[in-house]
Amino acid sequence: MILNEKSIAEIKDKAKRYPKRKSAILPALTVAYRQLGYVDDTIYKEISKVIEIPFIEIAEAASFYTMFPKKPRGKYLLQVCNNISCALMGSDSMIQYLEGKLKINKGETTGDNLFTLISVECLGSCSTAPMIQINNDYYENLTRDKVDELLEKLRTEG
Repeated sequence: MILNEKSIAEIKDKAKRYPKRKSAILPALTVAYRQLGYVDDTIYKEISKVIEIPFIEIAEAASFYTMFPKKPRGKYLLQVCNNISCALMGSDSMIQYLEGKLKINKGETTGDNLFTLISVECLGSCSTAPMIQINNDYYENLTRDKVDELLEKLRTEG
């Protein structure tokens, strides 16, 4: 088993709260994600056994939500918004800048496992574009200088 006893107990406890077991899928995925930092087929199978829901239903739910990464990611998940407002304000060039600065492409993780770079459709901060979400924090009105400062701060903390 990849899930530890604490996570399994928490998933079972959450499943008891719902009159329909299927409603426990997202809470179970959240518990697994918090433990491991990602979810994949192996985890779906374990959750399936714990809450007695078909594997395919777990996999379908997980594949729908971008908040459940399918493979390990870096300590800092850099999500660059690429919706129209951010694109008009330079998110494409910001992504290219980050790719060059981090020496990775979108969807990849740096060799030190510190940064993973992805683009996302919309982070709901259109008036402060371009912006980036790093883990749970928003950074808005970005410039290359601000990005450089931010990356240096994260490297120092990392």
